[in-house]
Amino acid sequence: MKEEPVFTIKQTAELTGVSEDTIRYYEKIALLPRAERKDNGHRIYRQDNLETIRLIVCLKKTGMPLEEMRPFLNVSVDADPAQYPELVEQLKSHRAHIAAQIASLQQVVDFIDTKLGDGRLRQPCSAGSETPKGRTFIYK
Repeated sequence: MKEEPVFTIKQTAELTGVSEDTIRYYEKIALLPRAERKDNGHRIYRQDNLETIRLIVCLKKTGMPLEEMRPFLNVSVDADPAQYPELVEQLKSHRAHIAAQIASLQQVVDFIDTKLGDGRLRQPCSAGSETPKGRTFIYK
């Protein structure tokens, strides 16, 4: 039987793109289970730990607060979403929030494109923030 590979904290950091300090922090706040230790006290991580860290990174990119991630980290990878309707609803809500942010940012991009295209730099931004009175922006 093949033995499961183990990784040092340095290797885990390199493989996940998360700093060693951040990994320790995730353990401290119990987002990650406490790492197993070698006889010399050094932490060791297994593949499932790496997958959990990668999931945290992914959820973090969506802007989800660490505390809101906890329920997702406790669900098995192959779990049926129908067993977790509250988590499905939470993800749907989070997705809607992200979609609204994207739409808002797209308005800003459209505003900038209009400004750069027509040269009228004092037209108000449709995203709600207007150019302060008396200010003129000059692009060179």
